[in-house]
Amino acid sequence: MDTKRILIIEDDQILLKNIKEILEEEGYIVRTESDGQNGLKTAFDWIPDLIICDISIPYKNGYEVLGELVNSDKVKAVPFIFLTAKVEKEDIRKGMQLGADDYIFKPFDLNDLLNSIKMRIEKVKHRLTVSNENKTYQMADKLMIKIGSNMHFCEVKDLKYLKARNPYVLLKFDNGKNSMQRQTLDQWELQLPTRHFLRIHRSTIINVEFINKIQKSGASYIIHLKGEEEPFMVSKRYGSKIKENLS
Repeated sequence: MDTKRILIIEDDQILLKNIKEILEEEGYIVRTESDGQNGLKTAFDWIPDLIICDISIPYKNGYEVLGELVNSDKVKAVPFIFLTAKVEKEDIRKGMQLGADDYIFKPFDLNDLLNSIKMRIEKVKHRLTVSNENKTYQMADKLMIKIGSNMHFCEVKDLKYLKARNPYVLLKFDNGKNSMQRQTLDQWELQLPTRHFLRIHRSTIINVEFINKIQKSGASYIIHLKGEEEPFMVSKRYGSKIKENLS
């Protein structure tokens, strides 16, 4: 299960501690900040799955925090919930115009907070699923992938190979980073640029730009990729395809 990460920006230390404990009991990974400036730094460095932010916080208020987040490609898609005592129409309208996803008003009901969090995270998950199923990548595009507990941007051109490891697919990049993704190898094959990525086995796709050597092996081939000690066997099913593309 992919544990979701939530950033809370709130200067009321008692409330901050209580919300953190509640969310951790629900299974979320939580980080906290008590001012807008540090909140922004953590948001950009950590890239949470959702942000809860008070409006009246030191250094940069909630509106300023949201304004900087929505102008960054790195975090603009992260759901943002205002936790606030401000209930005037003008305050709500201003937040929504900036791109806030929801408002939770103090004092709040615990179920309202938890339901809003779940709904916003599920909405993003659905949107990303639909987007990923329809997107075709170019070599200069960047993939936002999870490596360890952090999110990273990696360029498609640096993707060396993909290998199925049920129920995941391993993505190996030229810089040594790797990531396990839920998307199937068949889906990746449809999305990656066909001039550069070749299916050589039911479980393997390679980036031809990294081919160092090709050896004939009976009716098929063995492919060596730059920087990889272990060679890749081309299955008979894909042998003729390799011959057409690499001859």
